[in-house]
Amino acid sequence: MNTKAEQSKGASATDIGKLVLAGVVLVAGIVAYSFFGNDGNIPSAVRLLGVLAALVLSLAIAAFTALGRRVRSFLAESQFEMRKVVWPTRDETLKTTGIIILVVIILSLLLGLIDLILKSVILDWLLKLGS
Repeated sequence: MNTKAEQSKGASATDIGKLVLAGVVLVAGIVAYSFFGNDGNIPSAVRLLGVLAALVLSLAIAAFTALGRRVRSFLAESQFEMRKVVWPTRDETLKTTGIIILVVIILSLLLGLIDLILKSVILDWLLKLGS
């Protein structure tokens, strides 16, 4: 666990401006995709590349804000923590999966048996006693 203490400050005006610009670039790319799709003159692959370029550009702009730096720091720390994970071997995974499937089958049979017993008790015994 990371023990860094962070001072939370409000976003600066330049950061807000950069985030707004990133949003405008992204929206412009999406609008351009729709606008140029009506003609049929521009292939959809080119329009899709335009949207992807707008997405990359907007992410690049947003990466240079305080929020972007925090996201990059979080991703770097997550990647570091993922290296510490001990993943199960193929054999362990197969054995665990087999046990889970077996338990699910046994529990479904038990629940089906309980349902059958309750149905017979209610329908055959209790309802026949009442008539």
